[in-house]
Amino acid sequence: MSKILYEVGVRAYGMGVRLAAPFLPKAAQWVNGRKEIFEEIRSKLQANTAPLAWFHCASLGEFEQGRPLIEAFKQRFPGYKIVLTFFSPSGYEVRKNYTGADFIFYLPLDTAHNAHQFLSLVNPVLAVFVKYEFWHHYTKALRKRHIPLFSVSALFRPNQIYFRKKGGFYRRILERFTHIYTQNAESAQLLASINFTKVSTAGDTRVDRVLQTAANVVPIPLAEAFKDNAPTMVIGSSWPEDLQVLLPFMQEQVPQLKFILAPHEIKDKELSEIEEQFPGQVIRFSKADAATVATYRILLIDNIGMLSSLYQYADYAYVGGAFGKGLHNTLEPAAFGPPIFFGPKYAKFQEAKDLVDAQAAFCVKSTQELNKKFLAVHGNPAALQKIRATTQAYLQKQAGATDRILTSLEYWLPSRQV
Repeated sequence: MSKILYEVGVRAYGMGVRLAAPFLPKAAQWVNGRKEIFEEIRSKLQANTAPLAWFHCASLGEFEQGRPLIEAFKQRFPGYKIVLTFFSPSGYEVRKNYTGADFIFYLPLDTAHNAHQFLSLVNPVLAVFVKYEFWHHYTKALRKRHIPLFSVSALFRPNQIYFRKKGGFYRRILERFTHIYTQNAESAQLLASINFTKVSTAGDTRVDRVLQTAANVVPIPLAEAFKDNAPTMVIGSSWPEDLQVLLPFMQEQVPQLKFILAPHEIKDKELSEIEEQFPGQVIRFSKADAATVATYRILLIDNIGMLSSLYQYADYAYVGGAFGKGLHNTLEPAAFGPPIFFGPKYAKFQEAKDLVDAQAAFCVKSTQELNKKFLAVHGNPAALQKIRATTQAYLQKQAGATDRILTSLEYWLPSRQV
C-alpha cells in the first residue's frame, strides 16, 4: 500500500505543479526546466569521455550543505567530472551557472522510466544525495546497476516514517544506500534502531565552508563605512513575518544600534515600506555613497549574494525564516561569533539547536522577547566574549566533515581515476 501511495503522490505532485504553472512563476520554472530534459542531458554529455560523479541536491539549502564536498571532490579527484542535479527551481535557477560542477540539470520526476533514462545517459560511477533526498525509483535503479550511493549531511528525527511500524517501504529505500553520513549521533542511533548499520556520524559539511569563508572574507567598503565602528545588528534573510517582530524592535533600538538589513526577497514595495517607517534614517545599498553612508542608521541590502560576507560587521545577528517555513543559515553568522537571534521554528536545524543549548543563540517569539534577550547581552563584554568563545569552540569541534566523507568515498572510486 505504501508503494502505491508513493507512486500516486509523486505523479499527483507532478500534475499539481503543471496545473499551477500558468499562475505561479516557480511552478512554471519547475515545468519548463524539465521540458526536453533527456535531450538536453544527451546533448551536453555526448562529447564527455571522463567518468562522472553525480551529486543531487533538493534545493539551495541542500546545495550549500553539499557544496564543500563537491568542491573538495573536484580538487582531490580531477579525473572525474561532476553532474549536479536539483529538484527545486530555487536551487537550480540560482546555481545553474555554478562553476564547481561540469554539468547541471533539473532532476526528472522520480518514476521508473525517468530513473532508467537518466542513469542510462549519465551512468555515474557513484551518486551522492544531500541531506533529505530518498527517492524510490532512483535508489532502486542505482542499486540494480551496482552504482554506489551515499547520503551526506543526513538528519533523522524519531517521528519520521522510517521509524514507524508501517514504514517498511521507506526503510527499504534506506537499505539501498551504500553508506549514510549523518550530521549527529542521534541520527545514527535512530538508524541503528532499525538495524541500519552502514552509517557514520561525519558532522555538518557547511561548517567547513563557513570557516573557510570567514578566514578569507573580503571586506565590503560601503558596509564598513556605514558601520563606522558603531554597534551593528545584521539581519539576514528576513521575511515579512520576521519584520513584524523586528520593526518595533528597530524603532526602539535605532538610536543606539545600527542595522544592516538583507531581506530574503528583494521587493521594492517592501523596501519602500521600511523606508517610510524610518524617514531619513534608511539608505539602500545601491544608492549609498561612502562619504555619507555613516550618517544613516539602517542600510538596506537590495542585492543578492553578499550576505555571508556582511556578517563580518555583525556585533549581533538576526537570521530570518523561523517565523515561517523554517530557519535560514545560522552557521554563516556563527563563523564570526556574534549572538544570534531567530524565531521559534528551528527544531529541524541541528546547529541552531546546539547553539541555543550552548546559550550562544536565542529563540524569540515576540518583539518583547527579542528586546529582553538582546538587552541581556548588549553592553555586556563578558557575555559577548563567552558567546564568541562558545561558538568558535562548537564550530571547531564540528569541522572536518568534508574530509571525513571524502576519505571514505575514495574507497569506492576506480583507483586508476583518482
